[in-house]
Amino acid sequence: MIIWAARTTAGVGLGALTAIAEVLYVLLSAPLLVVPATRKAVLHGARKLAEVERVRLERFFDNYNDDDYDGRRALQYLGTRAPVGLLGLGVWACVGAGVLAAVFYAEQLFTGRAPGGQGVGSVADWALILGLAALAVFLCWQGMAGVAALDRWLAKRFFGPSFRTIVERRMSQLFSTRAEVVEAVNGERRRIERDLHDGVQQRLVALGMLLGRARRTGNTELVRQAHEEVQEALRELREVAWHVYPIALDEGGLDTALESLAERATIPVDVWCTSIWKPSLQLATVIYFVASEAVTNATKHSGATRITIDVRVVGRNMVVEIRDDGSGGAQAVGNGGLSGLARRVAAADGEFSVDSPVGGPTVVRAALPCG
Repeated sequence: MIIWAARTTAGVGLGALTAIAEVLYVLLSAPLLVVPATRKAVLHGARKLAEVERVRLERFFDNYNDDDYDGRRALQYLGTRAPVGLLGLGVWACVGAGVLAAVFYAEQLFTGRAPGGQGVGSVADWALILGLAALAVFLCWQGMAGVAALDRWLAKRFFGPSFRTIVERRMSQLFSTRAEVVEAVNGERRRIERDLHDGVQQRLVALGMLLGRARRTGNTELVRQAHEEVQEALRELREVAWHVYPIALDEGGLDTALESLAERATIPVDVWCTSIWKPSLQLATVIYFVASEAVTNATKHSGATRITIDVRVVGRNMVVEIRDDGSGGAQAVGNGGLSGLARRVAAADGEFSVDSPVGGPTVVRAALPCG
């Protein structure tokens, strides 16, 4: 607390000094703005001074801002911020006057004189002085905090992208996200087609051949094999349907779906769902498929012996982390399953990351906004 107060006080004091330079710069450079030949240099200098302020706010107030602003906005900022800096100078002048008053009254206290007089001071007199001193310290500190708050607000107002730039970036992000959603859907369709063609379809072809042989020969052993093929085809068909959309999400929610995923896995999977907030069906679906694809990848490629799924709420985001003790080396690039997950999470305005050093462990993490 003391360090923070000292940094704030020093930041306001430094801002008061820079405000003097800013006032002079704005007043002296204003006539040069009407001259096309000097306008560019004036705006360039304004941006240099604004960068000094941005660094000061970052270092003393822990206030981080973008540098995506032009010279015109920098000059507007300096003209608006200069009075705030001069206000800080006034607060510092009050602090200086308070320090001088404190030295004066301390000297009188130690020499036994009354406050501001020649006689002996009473306890009531010094109590009044101490009360006024405490009030002065409080008012000066509130002045420091107020100037710092105004400094941060002005920086947020002028630094960084304009509203139009923010809207354009958001539109670009939405266009990119839409393309990623389309690609993710197409990838899911290709995967389903591949699972049906390479799995269920081939098994049904083999089943047809077995039934044909059994019909011609009347061999009961072939009938038994055909029955087993039917059971296996049904199992694979259920697997495909489960990967398309698990009905457990509708019937029991995210917890039940994740528990079913753990039961179907071929290696031990621990599920920790500590959130007491029930996510929406759309959010639960994204979280489930992130966990499902991560478990599938770990089972097939990492050689893991145990997987942990952890779902919790962090701030305004619901976070799911899937950790395995496999060999590592997983990457969310190309057209693999993890890259598809990255596109799916981005479509929900979430953040996706894969931490998988060689030798493991691998941590797949997705953070999605709860709202």
